[in-house]
Amino acid sequence: MIQPIVESPDAVTLVGGGPVAARDLRLALARAPRAVGADSGADRLLRAGILPDAVIGDFDSLSPKARAALPPDRLHPLADQDTTDFDKALARIKAPLILALGFQGARIDHGLAVLNALVRHPSQPCLVIGPKDFAFACPPELTLATRPGEAFSLFPLAPLTAESEGLYWPLQGLHFVPDGMIGTSNRVTARQVRLRVSGPGMIVILPRSRLAAAIAALAPGLARGPAGRQSARGG
Repeated sequence: MIQPIVESPDAVTLVGGGPVAARDLRLALARAPRAVGADSGADRLLRAGILPDAVIGDFDSLSPKARAALPPDRLHPLADQDTTDFDKALARIKAPLILALGFQGARIDHGLAVLNALVRHPSQPCLVIGPKDFAFACPPELTLATRPGEAFSLFPLAPLTAESEGLYWPLQGLHFVPDGMIGTSNRVTARQVRLRVSGPGMIVILPRSRLAAAIAALAPGLARGPAGRQSARGG
């Protein structure tokens, strides 16, 4: 079993090396006050004036300047080349929720690897936030506040079945597979959508306007506010 590097009662903002708008970083930190860098994501945090609680990755892109600026006990290099930096970090953070920025870049292969990691770590809720939308692994049951007419997309990364309430095209009776039936470009017909999926492997993709609703659905305890910052394990 992989031991966590960061354990927190608060949500965590995980920053990668891809583009991150200053407004998005402020938004994430307001919801998830602990900051963790995935490799060169630490450079982005330092440039924003934020000292990350921990830096996790293979350190092949972390700059020497950033490495020198960080306390040694916050650096957690992992030489494994079979997983991405996002995967390494996701597997070693234990928190009610992770808000991930800087992982939806221009490269399709990087984006696919991020989605792959999401469904392989279903016990750790994580929202991967992009400029216009965000994605997360669907839990076994999901109830989400919505608005009629909004987009609601689903993409399976494993064979599974699902049931839905509040979608224009219901999911009942469909057999989802990555190379067959998928669920992109559906739309909402009610003020609440309910999903039930047969197992892990379904990615939910929603417009940014649903971010607060997804946070409330995946980590309802966060509505009570941050529980206070704690240091990363070992520092």
